[in-house]
Amino acid sequence: MKIVAINGSPRKNGNTALLLDAVRQEVEAAGVEFQVFQPGANVHPCMACYNCLDTGSLRCVRNDDGVNDIIAACIEADGILLASPVYHSGMSGSMKCVVDRLMLSAGCGVNQLHHKVGGALCTLRRSGGSETYHQLMAAMDCMEMVLVTSDYWGIAHGAEPGEVLSDEEGMEVAKRLGRDMAWMVKVLNATRETLPPPAIGQRPMTNFIR
Repeated sequence: MKIVAINGSPRKNGNTALLLDAVRQEVEAAGVEFQVFQPGANVHPCMACYNCLDTGSLRCVRNDDGVNDIIAACIEADGILLASPVYHSGMSGSMKCVVDRLMLSAGCGVNQLHHKVGGALCTLRRSGGSETYHQLMAAMDCMEMVLVTSDYWGIAHGAEPGEVLSDEEGMEVAKRLGRDMAWMVKVLNATRETLPPPAIGQRPMTNFIR
């Protein structure tokens, strides 16, 4: 059993990394593997070329920035945790690039992300946390994932590296999310044989042009 976390911050050892380290301790204490990917700032945006859909490759045509490694890991994982700093009331640019390409290549054809456990966290100096948290959750919401929450929104405050550790409540929210995600991963794993998941299928794809 494994949870993959994506750190959308370009900063090494920043507040998002510290928050994820707290989650890691809880997840591993529950007996679930935890792996973090941090693609950094040099990530390509989605080009909407639809090569991943047309070929069914489950990979992005751009193969020089590590995102395909993230896509493959998420497909194999039992849970996915999206974590990003807040940039002007939204997720970071690099995180948006990863999320767009992950969801298109792994979720919009034959969905590989359905029924995986999903959770979200964000770090910020002051405002925009709720908007960013809901953006991250919404990306997983439309992938038929099993969304897990903590006892408050997944938001922790801190500007300079290390300041997030002083947000006692935010840190506890993150830790509880880790425990809850690990528990749900174990629940789904334990019931896989006795309670098969609902049937899945390709939905009709339409737009508003007739």
